[in-house]
Amino acid sequence: MEDYFERLTNELLNKNNSLSYAQARTWVELLWEDFESTQAKTGNTYQGKQVTETVVRQLITHYGDKLHDFIATNPKYRDLLNKDDYLKH
Repeated sequence: MEDYFERLTNELLNKNNSLSYAQARTWVELLWEDFESTQAKTGNTYQGKQVTETVVRQLITHYGDKLHDFIATNPKYRDLLNKDDYLKH
């Protein structure tokens, strides 16, 4: 899992220079978990990490440069995504 998260985090950082490493990593983990939990809730068969990576990569490609705006307008995620002290890179 670490390889997937690291690869996607770096892709997000390349797409959005307004995010810190910790914020980008948190976004990747949130997007990953959200996709997998949504698939499970709908009763879909688990398709593997490669499929999840592809979906998260597509989200990063389409929305990665705007994710910092989401933080500013959604207080639910602001505290979680503004913590830089829990992840060191």
